[in-house]
Amino acid sequence: MRLTSPSDIKELMDRHGVRFSKSLGQNFLIEPSVPRRIAEAGCEGGPEGLAVLEIGPGVGCLTAELAQRAERVAAVELDRALLPVLAETLAGYPNAEVVPGDALKLDLPALLRERFPGMRCRVCANLPYNVTTPLLAKFIDAGIFEAITVMIQREVALRLAAAPGTADYGAFSVYLGWHCEAERLFDVPPECFMPRPKVTSSVVRLSPRPAPPCPVRDEALMFRCVKAAFAQRRKTLRNALGSGLGEYGHLAPAALERAGIDPGARGETLSAADFARLADALGDILTETLQKH
Repeated sequence: MRLTSPSDIKELMDRHGVRFSKSLGQNFLIEPSVPRRIAEAGCEGGPEGLAVLEIGPGVGCLTAELAQRAERVAAVELDRALLPVLAETLAGYPNAEVVPGDALKLDLPALLRERFPGMRCRVCANLPYNVTTPLLAKFIDAGIFEAITVMIQREVALRLAAAPGTADYGAFSVYLGWHCEAERLFDVPPECFMPRPKVTSSVVRLSPRPAPPCPVRDEALMFRCVKAAFAQRRKTLRNALGSGLGEYGHLAPAALERAGIDPGARGETLSAADFARLADALGDILTETLQKH
């Protein structure tokens, strides 16, 4: 079944007794060109051997476009009321499978091993606004996707690729830039959705890096420093790290000095390389302290 207008979607949902769920962040695409553009961006290179994971297929507009461009598609849907709708709209696509469940709770590597053995895997989805950040982190931490193409709130998209010293730069900017290269492809205005959101959306493509942008000896310690530095953005690094690093807080001034970082600066001014240097300095001081005792 092809959905070409808002009235088609409304008629379909009415027929199945389905209503939009605000709590699940449901905003379905009604402009046919948008899912087509997203699918084209997410499936570049052709369908051979390509498997795509979609989260939140809604009524299946993007799913159908993906099924035309990939060898296999698995769409994870939390709202079970939409399952009969998807069974109807995807009836003509035997290579598309709907997986009922919560993407945040699923074991994605296990799911892909089961559904897509031996295939190259990507993510392509219109993500619910309310779970964008944890889903992106889950995709990245899984370490199994060759590309992640998603539509998200424009405000979040700007944070993903923000540079140090800008208002949008934060802890998630550092995390994402450490693991991926981010590219904002195009914006999607509110009138392309039903119901219409209050914000503009952006389609972004994340390409996992083969290696981090710079060396660091203890990645976990580095991100502990990142989290502490941004926990209270208005504080100087001296104070933010002092209170945010727990049992290591008293070592923050010495670590900043050794790393050549101004203790009066704020976390938003530090690059990933700065945080790596800070973590290495802190690690060295911890090692020296243990050796003395």
